[in-house]
Amino acid sequence: MANIIGVKFSARGKLVYCDAGEKSVQVNDYVVVDTDHGPEVVKVVTLEAPSQPGEQLMKVVRKAEAKDLEKGRQNLEQEALSKCREMVAELGLKMKPLAARYDSEAERLTVFFSAEERVDFRDLVRKLSHAVERRVELRQVGARDEAKLLGCMGRCGYPLCCQNFLTSFASVSIKMAKEQSLALNPMKISGICGRLLCCLAYESKDYADMRKKMPQLKQEISTRWGKARVVGIDLFNETVTAQLLDSETVKEIALAELVQPEKEPDKEADQT
Repeated sequence: MANIIGVKFSARGKLVYCDAGEKSVQVNDYVVVDTDHGPEVVKVVTLEAPSQPGEQLMKVVRKAEAKDLEKGRQNLEQEALSKCREMVAELGLKMKPLAARYDSEAERLTVFFSAEERVDFRDLVRKLSHAVERRVELRQVGARDEAKLLGCMGRCGYPLCCQNFLTSFASVSIKMAKEQSLALNPMKISGICGRLLCCLAYESKDYADMRKKMPQLKQEISTRWGKARVVGIDLFNETVTAQLLDSETVKEIALAELVQPEKEPDKEADQT
């Protein structure tokens, strides 16, 4: 007796019957079936065979594995994204669909998009929901999230941090670039998202701590050669380049060799 099962390609799709052969499957299992377009992952919804099978039955190749489920999800997401882009062009919407993601049960689709202005996408949601036979949600994202979704190589030659390991975006300011003595050129301190590089925040605290120990540029300091003015700072080697005031000689001096100014006596202590 044939082992016929009923499967669906989507939650609200048509019920299709397949020949499972000698394979033991249960309702809610996922199996790989051989279709005219190649192997596809489907969900088992019934073990009851129809009274009249009718057309030729598809064959169940095997029970789906984790890699089959992931590949099937990716294919569905790519198809949904392509349909969304086609509909956006047809409706003339000023938005850029970036990525599509299904939930764990593949019953709800979320499409991420970017747009410069507010977009009325109600018609798009209705049409796309009908096309993919699932509930659809559209979510607008900013420039940093767009880079994270699309992925790319950073100017350092490695994959983007936001796509590789960052779970959230830290606040990055131009002050961090100044503390690290970087050229304030937007082309050099900005990522592909057009925002300041996330990596500026990685060592910001260390730079700030080092600067607290160092004198400021143009500050007058005391050395064993006399008074001098700071003309350069090397944070990593903890040295300063200073110009002597009396001879205009330039010297590189270690931070530890600077003459610390004597503390003024405590006036309150003198009065007691």
